[in-house]
Amino acid sequence: MKTVSENRAFGGVQGVYSHASAATGTEMTFGLFLPEGAEDGPVPLVWFLSGLTCTHENAMVKSNAQRWAAEAGVGVVFPDTSPRGAGVADDAAFDLGQGAGFYVNATQKPWAPQFRMWDYVTEDLPRLLFSAFPLAEEAQAITGHSMGGHGALTIAMSFPGRFKSVSAFAPICHPTAGDWGRKQFAAYLGKDESTWAAHDATLLMRKRGFDGPILVDQGTSDQFVDLLKPEALAEAMAARRQGGAVRMQKGYDHSYFFVSTFMEEHIGFHAKALYG
Repeated sequence: MKTVSENRAFGGVQGVYSHASAATGTEMTFGLFLPEGAEDGPVPLVWFLSGLTCTHENAMVKSNAQRWAAEAGVGVVFPDTSPRGAGVADDAAFDLGQGAGFYVNATQKPWAPQFRMWDYVTEDLPRLLFSAFPLAEEAQAITGHSMGGHGALTIAMSFPGRFKSVSAFAPICHPTAGDWGRKQFAAYLGKDESTWAAHDATLLMRKRGFDGPILVDQGTSDQFVDLLKPEALAEAMAARRQGGAVRMQKGYDHSYFFVSTFMEEHIGFHAKALYG
């Protein structure tokens, strides 16, 4: 692991690090904020998964998560959204290829060798984080924005007991039923739609739900809301009687202005679950 940068922030340290990933076969970069309390021992960890076109840097710089994480005494990790580099497959469209890993393990050419973001986020990066930093593996929560909200919800429901809570900002809620999902799943996973269901938050909610609290915020003026399909997840949660909330926030769009507005509540929501 290499240290790219470390900066003092809100009494803690915002770092950026790179490492060779066994999952993707490439060098990956991530951001990690550690609050001041990490100097005395392991702290809980909140995962923030970012959306289409983003790197580790977008949420790290724009979400204001560090301020609220410092107050709550939790760390926040900001992984990248895909493998990158000259030898990595890509596409001219913004919603496929580099910057658009969709948090799945690709099985189709040319993506399969390196687009293994499911394994990267659930196996590879956790091994590094909990061995190299003062983080409490038994106290994890996960959140994300847009494509990253999709990743947060599907990962949380697929690993019972790992995450104390899950939240999302304008997540892609029903990707098997919309253009943000069907296009990418066909490219990464192939035409057999039975392989797609494991990466659809609405279908996972209907099948198994989540063993903890859920918080989803969605802007009513989001320009992509028809692609996100929050109503499908809300209906699945209601049918299952899942504890949690899908909140429609009047007038907010899909931007980081929206994310930063509600970040304090999301960090507080996770801190409550993490500290019990």
